Amino acid sequence: MRHEQWAGLDVCISGGLDGQGSGDGPLIVLLHGFGAPGDDLVALGQYLKVPHNVRFLFPSAPLSLDMGLGDARAWWMLDMERVTQARAQGQWEALSEEIPRGLLPARTQMQEVLTLAMESLSVPSHSLVLGGFSQGAMLSTDLVLHSDLSFAGLALLSGTLIAKQKWLSRLPNRKGLPVFQSHGIDDPILAHSMAQQLRDHIHNAGLPVSWVEFRGGHEIPIQVLDGLSTFLHTVLKPGLEPHS
Repeated sequence: MRHEQWAGLDVCISGGLDGQGSGDGPLIVLLHGFGAPGDDLVALGQYLKVPHNVRFLFPSAPLSLDMGLGDARAWWMLDMERVTQARAQGQWEALSEEIPRGLLPARTQMQEVLTLAMESLSVPSHSLVLGGFSQGAMLSTDLVLHSDLSFAGLALLSGTLIAKQKWLSRLPNRKGLPVFQSHGIDDPILAHSMAQQLRDHIHNAGLPVSWVEFRGGHEIPIQVLDGLSTFLHTVLKPGLEPHS
């Protein structure tokens, strides 16, 4: 594994022929969730069953949080008390309509990271899978919907619906793009029902969805890793046509 700084973000690069991103294999970019350390998802590269030439990129979010728990980072600030209240009072619909303050700069910064990744690692965008967990899944969705790049796939682990009107207006432009989505039935942070709603919107816009739900909370259990591995094998197989 090696560490770089691209577009102001610390990134970890692994996989490939030397474990440090060499070769010309596909690239999987995974964004961690709110309050997690920047290297939170790095271990997934060891557990996902993917071809040996696949490379991984794990960016660390730009905002440092003072949570008293060591390194804790965020792509944009969240009012966790409000999120908890919305879940308790069944007000997820109102939250899903909002465009979080800080989403645009986070998206812009990650777009720059992807550009540098494609240049530095010599990977075409149609050999790139973007995804993430929780807040990282939200940012991945927003970036894909606002980007002109081709992608091999989009992977959403325990994400949710935000910026609803913007997303729904842009989803048809991504018709045909494969999506993997997982969510815990008992998720105490982001409601399972909202993940289902996001899944249905994605499906209705013509994007094929591989859906994995599990008895559990806000987490990435083994059945999600197995499902994601199968998804990655499918979308990264040789000769795959790019999805524009």
